[in-house]
Amino acid sequence: MKNEDQARFLFGISLSDRPVWQQFLICSAGFFFGYLVNGICEEYVYNRLQFSYGWYFTFVQGFVYLAFIYLQGFTTKKMVNPWRTYVKLSAVLMGSHGLTKGSLAWLNYPAQIMFKSTKVLPVMVMGAFIPGLRRKYPIHEYISAILLVSGLIIFTLADANTSPNFSILGVVMISGALVMDAFMGNVQEAIFTINPDTTQTEMLFCSTVVGLPMLLPPMILTGELFKAWNSCAEHPYVYGVLVFEAMATYVGQVSVLSLIVLFGAATTAMITTARKAVTLLLSYMIFTKPLTEQHGTGLMLIAAGIILKMVPENQVNKHAKSIKDAVLMISPKANETRLEVDEDNEVNKALV
Repeated sequence: MKNEDQARFLFGISLSDRPVWQQFLICSAGFFFGYLVNGICEEYVYNRLQFSYGWYFTFVQGFVYLAFIYLQGFTTKKMVNPWRTYVKLSAVLMGSHGLTKGSLAWLNYPAQIMFKSTKVLPVMVMGAFIPGLRRKYPIHEYISAILLVSGLIIFTLADANTSPNFSILGVVMISGALVMDAFMGNVQEAIFTINPDTTQTEMLFCSTVVGLPMLLPPMILTGELFKAWNSCAEHPYVYGVLVFEAMATYVGQVSVLSLIVLFGAATTAMITTARKAVTLLLSYMIFTKPLTEQHGTGLMLIAAGIILKMVPENQVNKHAKSIKDAVLMISPKANETRLEVDEDNEVNKALV
């Protein structure tokens, strides 16, 4: 766990004076609730209402965030980081949101979330290069990430065969969002690490305030602002769905920031992957889509990757040592080599 001496709260619930497992459970519950509702609302808006305006969707969402933050009593006087800290972060955040939501016009929702689930691999790679982190991960975590990515590829290929809403442009858009997400998670963790007084509310407030104006140029240049405005004017109930979705996502966003500050970006990425798998299954159940054997194979590999990630490192090392000892016992030649090495070590100790 990170920043153990820093008091942390989640919607008034104190996290700092609770055991690690309770912190994990509370943050994960908030995250799962917020983004499960988010996933269902997104698919309803894009596929059922045919509202494929990702930038405008994110724009409305940002104002809902600011309203909730204002109701919580946060002001700029409570900031501990300068505004420039959040400029790059906000640009990446808004770009990721816009590309993610916009990709739904070319990808069906299950294909999109499976691509996004691969975020854990670039998060781990980028973590080694982000100043303030320079993280290194044990080999079993990389193996779990590879299993995860393999499962996602298999699932996506199956989805391309069974769903008509799949195109190269959608893949390019979601891949761009994936890289941005990986960068963003590590930068957020670095900010929390370098300045432990940073709160989750400040992070979300500043990222949103700086990021909202950045959404206007792409909306104006593409004409999306006027198209979305006219569409919502004809069907005002869309705003109700968007606001409800944003309220749920706000809960998920604050919860995921709590996970990042307490457990790190890579662990958080694995948790978001588990959520995406649950959302995926709900999508197939609610919107009655066909599941094939190839889908099942992909989901099994994803589950194996997640389970391996959850195994404590000391347990992995223990099993690896047991396997090594077993191999040495089976192989006489290897056993003789081990004895010779042990004898050499004893001689060296005696000489010293």
